[in-house]
Order: sequence, then structure tokens, then C-alpha cells
Amino acid sequence: MSASLSRGQLSVVFSFTFYFVILPAIGNILTGNQNPGFIGPMRTKIFGLILAVCFLSAGACFADPHKGTWKLNAAKSQLGKGTGRNDVVNYEFEFPGLRTKVLIDGVDAHGHAFHSAWEGRFDGKERPVTGDPNSDSRSYTKVNENTLDFTVKKAGHVVATGRIVVAADEKTRTVTSWSRDSQGKKVKSIAFYDRE
Repeated sequence: MSASLSRGQLSVVFSFTFYFVILPAIGNILTGNQNPGFIGPMRTKIFGLILAVCFLSAGACFADPHKGTWKLNAAKSQLGKGTGRNDVVNYEFEFPGLRTKVLIDGVDAHGHAFHSAWEGRFDGKERPVTGDPNSDSRSYTKVNENTLDFTVKKAGHVVATGRIVVAADEKTRTVTSWSRDSQGKKVKSIAFYDRE
């Protein structure tokens, strides 16, 4: 597991380093002694400015292209025969990067409506699914900012795999999946979704 910091975390580390280490050192170099009285108010203003920049940059860093509600564009989609479909998919982030809830409303291969829920991180670890008659666990792996790979299992056996790609404009996404139909044949589906 890599121990790299995100852009938001690096921004915060840099800001506090600047405020508590670099700025006092500059004051000592310029004045030749301890910080004079006017440096205190100036440090407060600079700290406020740095904090504002941190919050703005953190918001941009934590923006996730998957977040939101996606509706199936059935006219453009090429769904495999004998498979179900996910009509509406909603990604809710409790705190970006830490916990995501994926809610799906759809119809299974037999025409029965379902509502499933998955909660976890996009770290490749298998986590339980509730409400889906065809699966009991799912894992997502983040490939890059706009791409996720997923694996769906039922009773420990892989029943579907696929890739989710959000377009650069973040208005559409494509889900390419491979699953098995009711006869056990491998079926490929390409589903197109529009952001609501």
C-alpha cells in the first residue's frame, strides 16, 4: 500500500509548514531579532489567507467525477441478453476518498425490480452488497480519476466484472461489464448513463 499524500493533503502540509516554519524564519532573517510587533498581525492575515486557499483547493481536490446520480440511457446502451439492468445509480460520498455509498435501482434478469446498496472505498477490497439477488459482495478499484474497475461476487464466486469510465466533461459515463446469463454463457454489456 503506498503512503502518498493527495493534492489536498500536500496543500495543507505546505500551508502549515509555511506559516509555522518559513514565515518566522523570514521574520528573523529580515529583522535580525525576534519578530517585531507588526509581524504578529501580518501572520494572522497570512494564516487566514492560507486557510482560505487550503479550503478552496481541498474542495477542488475532493471533487469526484463519479459523485451524483446517473440515469441509464437505454437507447444508446447495448445490454446483453438474459442480463438485468441498472436504471439509476447514485454515488454518495460521506467524505471523499474515505467512504462511498453506491445505491442502485434496477431490474434483474427475471424482470423483478431491486434496490441495492454497497458502502466502502474504491480500494479493491470486497465489501457486502444488500438488496441485490444476484450478488452479495462487490469491490471497486480506482484506476484513475475517471475510471473504476469492479468485481461482483455471489457466494464467493465472481459473477461479473467491468469498468466504469466517466467522460472528461463529466456529463456521461460508460459501464462495460462481463457477466453470465441464466444459461451460464458469458455476456458483454455496454451501458451508457447520463448525469441527472
